[in-house]
Amino acid sequence: MTRKASSPAPSAAPDSATLRRALSEIKAGHFETTLHALAPHAGSGEKSVELLRAFCLAGIGKPEQAAEILCRVAQDTPTAVHPLQDLSDIMAALDRRPAAIAACRAALALTPQDARIYDVLGSVLTQMGLFDDAVETLRQSITLRPNATYSYNLLAMALTERGDMAEALTVLEGVLAENPDHAGSLSNMGCILAGEGRFEEALDAYRRAIFYRPTDAQIRLNHSITLLKAGRYAQGWAEHEWRLQLPGHSSLPQDRLLPSLGPDTDLTGQRILVTQEEGLGDTLMYLRYVEPLVRRGAYVHLWVPDTLEALCQRIEGVGTVQVGGDVPPYDWHCPFISLPRAFAATPDAMGAPVPYLKADPEKVQAFAKLLPDNHKLNIGLIWGGAPRPNLIGPHMVDRRRSMSLQTLEPLSFIPGINLISLQKGPYADQMLDPPRDMTLYDPTDDLHTMDDTAALMMSLDVIVSVDTSSVHLAGALGKPVIMMDRYDNCWRWLHGQSTSLWYPAMHIVRQTTPRRWDDVVQKVAHRLRTMAAYRA
Repeated sequence: MTRKASSPAPSAAPDSATLRRALSEIKAGHFETTLHALAPHAGSGEKSVELLRAFCLAGIGKPEQAAEILCRVAQDTPTAVHPLQDLSDIMAALDRRPAAIAACRAALALTPQDARIYDVLGSVLTQMGLFDDAVETLRQSITLRPNATYSYNLLAMALTERGDMAEALTVLEGVLAENPDHAGSLSNMGCILAGEGRFEEALDAYRRAIFYRPTDAQIRLNHSITLLKAGRYAQGWAEHEWRLQLPGHSSLPQDRLLPSLGPDTDLTGQRILVTQEEGLGDTLMYLRYVEPLVRRGAYVHLWVPDTLEALCQRIEGVGTVQVGGDVPPYDWHCPFISLPRAFAATPDAMGAPVPYLKADPEKVQAFAKLLPDNHKLNIGLIWGGAPRPNLIGPHMVDRRRSMSLQTLEPLSFIPGINLISLQKGPYADQMLDPPRDMTLYDPTDDLHTMDDTAALMMSLDVIVSVDTSSVHLAGALGKPVIMMDRYDNCWRWLHGQSTSLWYPAMHIVRQTTPRRWDDVVQKVAHRLRTMAAYRA
């Protein structure tokens, strides 16, 4: 009797735990091993498996194979977000955006009429600072889908990043002419207008956006930043609490959040847990509210990163400083960024006066020996922030606020000054190729914490820096600061101002053209030249 060959059994679909584990491995960048682990399920017909395999293929440098799968899945769901968006998010978090671009271009070769691909590609190009390519790509998307509001907003954001604010506003005005109730476009318009200092128009755009989407936490947060930038602090701080509705903020119970205080509120015996929330600059700025809490009788427990531990322990009256560990007992908790809201209706609305931080006297003496002793002005220099390429928003802000060391070449020719690097992180590598005539002293190998940096700062005559946490540290110590500020400045420096309400010894030199530092550096050089001549 002849036996008939049996067909191979279809691959079994994996359970949900296996899929979750595979996605977790992919987000950690383990593409090769995950692709191998998914191999037994490749023929299951399960869409989730195919997508995960596509992510792995893109990650190991096989964009054409990845694109074939992603386009096949996308064609089955023509009105959904293209799965390339998920791939681009994964690659952005891993700082591997070129892999996402390669997959997008391979997908366009297969389905060149799918506008969704142009949207994803344009967004990634914007993140990478390739603004001309991004704008052209997003215009192609709009050509394919003239009524796609989302694509117009991506184009407006790319134009804004390129510095073309007027054109970006024109794009959004066109969207709103057709869709006057589109809250996202109104919010984006408000953001651009605020960057231009057109606050009444910006706030009107936000009011309209909030009317249509009153519980959208991101729109409310953007609104709060514009209020603060306009100097409307009391309203701005209250609105800023909407950030707590976004992922990644305090997980402590909202009913134990420190309430707003009155002029005579007594906190005697109350244990206040003050917690780290975002960047070091925010924490350094809001440490000014510790002393007013203590003066009201509170026991203040600070929960901060280890780089701030020693510095915080010297704040007058502080109770306990904690790094890591479990949540301690407390009566009220308060993220650092909520402290101004708590004090907004009190005489301490601006916190304790500068200086509210103190350097270690013994360290000050020790670090002074690291500086040249030639009777010239010692100038601390910082030209870059923290790139954080795995976070889209902070990465794009850092590109706007930071410059290259080569841009500071005019400082090389000022007589009577020493340039002392305080630069840490990836931008410090630029000291390997400094401007030809620049002599740059580098004591940073001895700076391990903010406490170390504070001690060195006390022996400097002035700190010249872009907008980083170091300007907050220097300002809190009462040291003179010249801050080189980006065109679309942070709210805390206000618009059109060269001085700071927060740090009396700060002078701000701001870009007059987006992404152009030349005139800023020339003004800084002139100021330093005058200071050096006065010293002589």
